[in-house]
Amino acid sequence: MINHVAFFQLQPHVDNAKLEEMVRTTRSLLLKIPEVLSVKSGRNVDPKSQWNFFVAIEVESLDKLKITIEEAVHLKFVETVIKPNTTSHFSMDFEMDPSKDLKYS
Repeated sequence: MINHVAFFQLQPHVDNAKLEEMVRTTRSLLLKIPEVLSVKSGRNVDPKSQWNFFVAIEVESLDKLKITIEEAVHLKFVETVIKPNTTSHFSMDFEMDPSKDLKYS
């Protein structure tokens, strides 16, 4: 299993109501992608942090992650939720089963 986690800085216009909408929209949109096994998203509880919003998706393999990133629903998510409301991000991918050889996943 691969867990893809992305952290985002929000644009100044994003208030609490907009952030809540982003959290809900993230889950409803990304769960439409067949390769996505689970979606988590939320706000940072530390108001001093620069990374206010996160998204985590779980997929079976790196190949499934690539398919997910290129999927039309994901591209729509980036265009309608991420780009209009964030200024920067960073992401990381984690292997959830360290005994598994990634090159075969």
